[in-house]
Amino acid sequence: MRLLPALSSALLALMLASLTVGAAQVDLRAVFRDPQAMLVLLESRLPRTLAVALTGAALSVAGVLIQALVRNRFVGPDTSGTAEGAALGLLAITILWPSSPLWLRMIAASLSAMVTTALFLAVIRRLPVREVMLVPIAGLVLSGVLGSVVTFVGWQTDLMQYVGTWLMSGEFSGVISGRYELLWIAALAAGLAWFSADRFAILGLGDQVATGLGLSTAAVMRLGLAVVSVVTAMVVTTVGMIPFVGLVVPNLVARVMGDNLRASLPVVGLAGAVLVLACDLLGRLVIRPYEIPAGVILGVLGAVLFLWLLHRRPAHG
Repeated sequence: MRLLPALSSALLALMLASLTVGAAQVDLRAVFRDPQAMLVLLESRLPRTLAVALTGAALSVAGVLIQALVRNRFVGPDTSGTAEGAALGLLAITILWPSSPLWLRMIAASLSAMVTTALFLAVIRRLPVREVMLVPIAGLVLSGVLGSVVTFVGWQTDLMQYVGTWLMSGEFSGVISGRYELLWIAALAAGLAWFSADRFAILGLGDQVATGLGLSTAAVMRLGLAVVSVVTAMVVTTVGMIPFVGLVVPNLVARVMGDNLRASLPVVGLAGAVLVLACDLLGRLVIRPYEIPAGVILGVLGAVLFLWLLHRRPAHG
């Protein structure tokens, strides 16, 4: 499959371009002779570039996992209540313990995201099996209800600025060295999924088939929940939720490579990183020297891609 080297080359080219785009001029050829350029590169450009790539890759892999858990292609971390659950956990810990350390906020967001994702799974298991489109609708309803709760509590406690950052930001202009490292945890969690890819693929065949093949469905379900929740919580905590990445990227890759998770997960991660990095670069260039948040561009592009996926017949049955 030539997708892997092609996406790797595209990602490398976009990362190099990202290092040179911004309000300050940075010449990579002279960076070792210019202390100011080196400072900008190490403190701002490189952290931002890494943050964008890690976010895209981790959210794409999380999308694959949640689609395997619910056995539905039209679900993602941003349409199943997971992001809103992470924001609810962050809001609760901010109200109860305003001076709480970052690691405690991370744990609160992850646990809350895990609970809301588990609630989503419990809800869809009561839906008719053949009504496939009820699953994403249930996710959107749950996301809407949780988002309303978060907004109401944030309004009452004068924390709407935080709520907007967590749920509607999706931009990387504030990323500097020391403020993106949580995303490495998200990347490690997403990487863990590759080692269990075969188990997730079997789980996607259904509980009865998976149990018949000797798989502990409960253990795999818990692992998937943990990975999706940690990835989403880290992204929401660091840069806010990025829409559509975990929904459209897995579907696009699956149309080319089929459902072989072990082979497709690296491609999914690279494709997600390329997509988000390209949108971030576009946002920096359209009204330069000002920026359009990557989440805004992905909202438009993701909606178009999602509509295309809905109306396009799959290449693999």
